[in-house]
Amino acid sequence: MKILTVCGLGMGSSLILRMNVETVLKKHGVEANVEHMDVSAAASTNADLVITNAELVGNLQHLSCPVVVVNNYIDTNEITQALVNAGILTQG
Repeated sequence: MKILTVCGLGMGSSLILRMNVETVLKKHGVEANVEHMDVSAAASTNADLVITNAELVGNLQHLSCPVVVVNNYIDTNEITQALVNAGILTQG
């Protein structure tokens, strides 16, 4: 499974989000290849899931994979819920 974490420039915040997504996935025993990148690169990259913020989701809606919103990149509870909503994690 390939997951992209996306921010405007693909540097700071998408890297923080990637590390926290990896932490949540590891906690739940889910293996995935998580990459961080900027919104322009993500718009032309194949993935199973894209995680970004509400400001950028409109730029990625054309993708064939689910695009979920996480606004607080350090809130593991919000990240967990986004992964549950995307069907990556099971609730409970």
